[in-house]
Amino acid sequence: MITGDRLREIILEKWGRSYDVRLRKVKGKIFVQVMWKYLEQASFPLSEQEYCEHLNAIADYLNAWGSVEQIQDFIKKTRERPRLGKAVSIPVDLGERTSEWILNDF
Repeated sequence: MITGDRLREIILEKWGRSYDVRLRKVKGKIFVQVMWKYLEQASFPLSEQEYCEHLNAIADYLNAWGSVEQIQDFIKKTRERPRLGKAVSIPVDLGERTSEWILNDF
């Protein structure tokens, strides 16, 4: 199990900023994307509370998918970093359960 707070800690430990996280569906695959915008930016569109609620929602999906460890490992090992116009895309392996999630929109 992971919480939004823990997800934020993992991102902060890796990249030093509270980056935005999005779920994207591309060609039948699901990705967790660590975006280039971050909470500490003056132009960030969410308040800290909204950001925390958003990360909690992302964490709920990761827990439901059983992909927490996979995401944590990817973030820990990657040399990529979010930069303007370029998110860090993490493929989510849902195994045989892919089709039941692909039908839903985020």
